[in-house]
Amino acid sequence: MSTLDTFLIMLCSAVGFTLQGAVGFGMGLFGSPLLILIDSRLVPGPILASTMFFTMMLALRERQAIDVAGVRWAVAGRFAGTIPAAGVLAVLPAEQLSLVFGFMVLLAVAISVSGLHVEPRPLALLTGGALSGIMGTIASIGGPPVALLYQHAPGAQVRGTLSIVFLVGTVMSLLALLLVGRFGREEIRLTLMLIPGALFGFLVSRRIASRLDRGHTRRAVLSVATVAGGIVIARYFLS
Repeated sequence: MSTLDTFLIMLCSAVGFTLQGAVGFGMGLFGSPLLILIDSRLVPGPILASTMFFTMMLALRERQAIDVAGVRWAVAGRFAGTIPAAGVLAVLPAEQLSLVFGFMVLLAVAISVSGLHVEPRPLALLTGGALSGIMGTIASIGGPPVALLYQHAPGAQVRGTLSIVFLVGTVMSLLALLLVGRFGREEIRLTLMLIPGALFGFLVSRRIASRLDRGHTRRAVLSVATVAGGIVIARYFLS
């Protein structure tokens, strides 16, 4: 790997984790399509592993605003979605599945913009968590399904709650990838290249988050979710 590649990897991770620290999700959707162009081994394992490290820090930062009850249901759903996702990943092309997920995210955003408000209640969180587990394991973009349920919540609650869900979810996703032989020593080495960007993003995102918390959180969540769906669809047709 060249010096330029190393620099680009760190730059992508810094921008991606800054986005995640400000909105609550975003590293997967921003980092995946760019990092895979540099080295396909960075997706999904190293991104998931570095996200696990980042969400530990973010959950501690926003710990007072975490929706504990909501986390339980979302995590249960994430667990239910992760295991079958690993099996599906072993037999079906991830690209085709990602295309379906991209359209699902855009549909969810369209429903939200139309005025329909889905409360983060047990059944919705269970479903959102399951979709998050499936999408996170296959395409490293597990944020939108749960984030859209919390789009009307305060910014700190969005970031804190999503971080706990992601923390538990990424551990399960990594274990699933380990079982199918998709995460080993080489992925750990590549993960270490993403950590400096995670530290940078954590520090810089605090100031951005404080600005979004002044009534702009919902707009940010919908915007990032829309970009996520669009990137996944574009990636399919351009690959």
